[in-house]
Amino acid sequence: MTEPGEVTLGDPAAVARLEIAVGRIAELTRDRVVTGASHVDADGIVGTIGTDDAIGFDPFPLLRALHRSGVRVAVIGQVAGIMHGSVDLTGDLDLLWDGDPAHAAALASAFAQVEGGPAVLEDKDGRPVPCEAASFLGSKVLFSTATASGDCCTPALPWGAIPVADYLARSLRTVADDGLEIHYLRLDDLISMRRAAGRPKDHRRADELDLLAAGDATT
Repeated sequence: MTEPGEVTLGDPAAVARLEIAVGRIAELTRDRVVTGASHVDADGIVGTIGTDDAIGFDPFPLLRALHRSGVRVAVIGQVAGIMHGSVDLTGDLDLLWDGDPAHAAALASAFAQVEGGPAVLEDKDGRPVPCEAASFLGSKVLFSTATASGDCCTPALPWGAIPVADYLARSLRTVADDGLEIHYLRLDDLISMRRAAGRPKDHRRADELDLLAAGDATT
């Protein structure tokens, strides 16, 4: 069900970077006391690494379910930053898909069949919604699985001047040794999203990504 057309292969080390980050997050949060703060409560400086959602954070079970669904879903946010080489840790997984109703049932099935039990969903206003196709047809749905929470967004979300549909169409694809495929935003597109968001953590991460981009340009 992935959209047709040539997909640019990303860095083969991207998956390994994410695996290392998951291990670092586990170590950092191993003895953390639960406070009741979720990723929606994160501040604009520390980010979601300071919330309960960082405890046990592992995006791979959901990413595997999404891969099996056949729907092109791109990783955005700091997980994408980590895949590009950022060392700034996170506690949530932000996703982008095209919002096409024809893909909604397969997407809902992926969230329902993720390892550890079906995802718990809320609409953009925080109201519980069932894990079914109709729940994904708005601009954004909030999800919580056994190992990862975050936002699953579409281009219908108010993104301002950011052409997120274009970002999704030209997203990178990396393939793990076991065949897992992960789509994630290009570095320059991720930087532009960070600058547009404008929070302290966004500028900090954009500055780091700028340095990574400059390093890529010289190699």
